[in-house]
Amino acid sequence: MDVKRFRRALLDWYEEHRRDLPWRRTRDPYRIWLSEVMLQQTRVAAVIPYYKRFLERFSAVDALADAHEQEVLAAWSGLGYYSRARNLHRAAKQIRGAGGFPSEYQAIRELPGVGDYTAAAIASIAFDLPHPVLDGNVLRVLSRVGAEQGDIRSPRTRNRLAEEAGRLLDENRPGDFNQALMELGATVCVPKQPQCLLCPVTRHCEARQQGLQHELPIQSKRGTTARVAIELLIIERRGNLLLRQRPPESKRLAGFWELPEAAQIPTARIAGKIGAFRHTIVNTSYDISVLGAKLSQLPAGFTWIDSQSLSTMPLSTTAKKALACRVGH
Repeated sequence: MDVKRFRRALLDWYEEHRRDLPWRRTRDPYRIWLSEVMLQQTRVAAVIPYYKRFLERFSAVDALADAHEQEVLAAWSGLGYYSRARNLHRAAKQIRGAGGFPSEYQAIRELPGVGDYTAAAIASIAFDLPHPVLDGNVLRVLSRVGAEQGDIRSPRTRNRLAEEAGRLLDENRPGDFNQALMELGATVCVPKQPQCLLCPVTRHCEARQQGLQHELPIQSKRGTTARVAIELLIIERRGNLLLRQRPPESKRLAGFWELPEAAQIPTARIAGKIGAFRHTIVNTSYDISVLGAKLSQLPAGFTWIDSQSLSTMPLSTTAKKALACRVGH
């Protein structure tokens, strides 16, 4: 491969075709860091409104560091993977204590919740440091460009592709180059129907030359998805809603507020079905029925919460979806 031509073709395409995303209009490491954390396992379209609202509430590191954890979780509520929000909050305190955002790769890498990919993205985009990124989009692009025959879930294959990412990286424009590779994977070199006729580096792509673009990358299958049925209750009284807060030692959603399950309150009188939806977490798919109910006595572990204050509280995603079922019912 002619590496210089590959770089030039990719960067020229990126200049013309990149999406206008809010975090691409800044070199502020705080905003870039926030976007990269939010984008972990979350689609761009879902992140944009959260990103904007989060910055309205926490415009800089100091504002985030000063906030209470419940306030941070409330701003993150609905985005999922809540350890990201807790790590973001912890890291903000660490950054403030150090006197500012770290500008070296290793120091960035040591922030809570920051792995190799996120550190490389921040270092290259915010500080022009020559560190290649390796996310799912980049893995797919590089496996096709080099016709990689190994399983991209295996450490050995990932190490090979990481070396290739480093070899191809344009050290004069590392941030743009990394974003260009990710953009290509997100918009053109997509998983099922790669748009090879639109690809700026198709002449450099071994998979395209060999007719393998639909077979690559090779990756082992994940485990099967389990199905679980749950009944959630909406119990209201004089503008208050019955909720429970998960204890701080919970392995999942610690500190978040949830609606009661029917199995938790066997004395509740079911008034009727309000709605239903499906919610998936990793390899478990939950079929959730939302029921209206009434109570004569407050059960242990539950609290009446003023419905007007829900927007300032960290609600679980299932609670949000269940409450949304009331609209039009």
